[in-house]
Amino acid sequence: MTSTPGPCVYLVGALELANPALVRHLSSHYTVQSVASGAEVQSLCQVQAPDAIVCEQQLEDGRGVDLLHRLRFSHPHAVRLLSLQSARRDEVVRAINDAAVYEVVSPSFEPEQLALVLKRALESRELSRIHRYLSRELKFADQVIRQENESMSRTLRETYHFDKLVFVSEKMADVCNLARKAAATDLPVLIEGETGTGKELMAKAIHMFSPRHGEIFLAQNCGAIADELLLSELFGHKRGGFTGAISDRLGLFVAADRGTVFLDEIADISPGVQVALLRFLQNGEVKAIGSDRAKQTNVRIIAASNQPIRRLVEEGKFRRDLYYRLKGFEIEIPPLRERPEDIPVLIDFLIAKYSSLYSRKVPGVSSQAQQKLRAYAFPGNVRELEGEVRRTVATVEDGEFITLHHLSPEIARAKPRLDRTVASAVELDGRTLKDRVEQLEAALVRAALERHRGNHTHAAEELGLSRVGLNNKLKRYGLGRLDQSEVA
Repeated sequence: MTSTPGPCVYLVGALELANPALVRHLSSHYTVQSVASGAEVQSLCQVQAPDAIVCEQQLEDGRGVDLLHRLRFSHPHAVRLLSLQSARRDEVVRAINDAAVYEVVSPSFEPEQLALVLKRALESRELSRIHRYLSRELKFADQVIRQENESMSRTLRETYHFDKLVFVSEKMADVCNLARKAAATDLPVLIEGETGTGKELMAKAIHMFSPRHGEIFLAQNCGAIADELLLSELFGHKRGGFTGAISDRLGLFVAADRGTVFLDEIADISPGVQVALLRFLQNGEVKAIGSDRAKQTNVRIIAASNQPIRRLVEEGKFRRDLYYRLKGFEIEIPPLRERPEDIPVLIDFLIAKYSSLYSRKVPGVSSQAQQKLRAYAFPGNVRELEGEVRRTVATVEDGEFITLHHLSPEIARAKPRLDRTVASAVELDGRTLKDRVEQLEAALVRAALERHRGNHTHAAEELGLSRVGLNNKLKRYGLGRLDQSEVA
């Protein structure tokens, strides 16, 4: 047994005893584990998943083909090779069909022969992985191309709140207007915002509204990943480019040529990766690790950070020149606590979404529960709100309103915040006490109507008025009939 870095290969049976040079030869390229029985293999697989398994047919506790058949389902990505004494066609065909083995080899193989078979098998597995990944993304892109305007709008509503149907705040209107302008250009985009505000979904929306919408969109999280691995993911590598690189790998920048690459948590990349990324943004050239040839690619970069990059630049933690390259457009998504007026429409949207998913009818949210949801700060932002709505929809009875007792304890305990409409009215300009009281009352009435999107019954219930009393207030203060379209 050796522990050199590289793909993990299990030799099962008496292969090491029959051919002592085998382990010695393979260990220069792989991490090799020799075990005698199928039970040992299955126990070892719980500790370290194998990349390849070479198994004899006759084992201490059964047949090798039966072991490989079990591993086909428990570890489907492991390459399986069977050492079979018999060369009869029917046995070979049966082994291939039962265990989906990559190749049947003879026990009299030379170490160099087996090493070559393993190398080709692992290269084939990597190419299959890339093909599956790109096929999935291209299938998604193809579906988007075929969609007409209404279908595209529906897709966006399902993935990101990018139009008036799902937000009412001026802050989000400004953000989305800027995003639409950015989408029409080919400039890089830097999206900043707290965790859970929807930075990746905003990036997808920009891509789908851009001239590149028919091409591929690929995403990479840059946080908590080693430099060598991140550079390999972005730029690719050639076989032998670093320890364990047994086959060529296609990087995202090449795979997404003519499309968009989204780099999340860009603030976490090291100075070395910053230099490589800056060089790519300057000339569009991609040089795979271990290669001396550069490829020219045409990729749009959208980056995102949950930390203000400008502050990191001032602290010397992020390159100023890279920051200027990334911020062709700089978009900041406000946290949900700064736009509580969006909470009711988001709740309605999410209730409709998850009611359909769980096949139940949820008429809405009670007035008390609505107030608590608006009062809660939502440190996890829209993602936290979505999780809360999904959980409550899953727990309410069919046809039941979401009430206070359905909410999470921390939300149910939230203290009401002073509505921004009311807060602005505190700075009253009336000359007499009566004038100021009337101004404040008008602000309270308007705020209640906005919270309930023009629903007079719910607003009157919150204010402790009858519908007639509410209508009298509306006439008195000249507020007119505030309905949902007016709020939107």
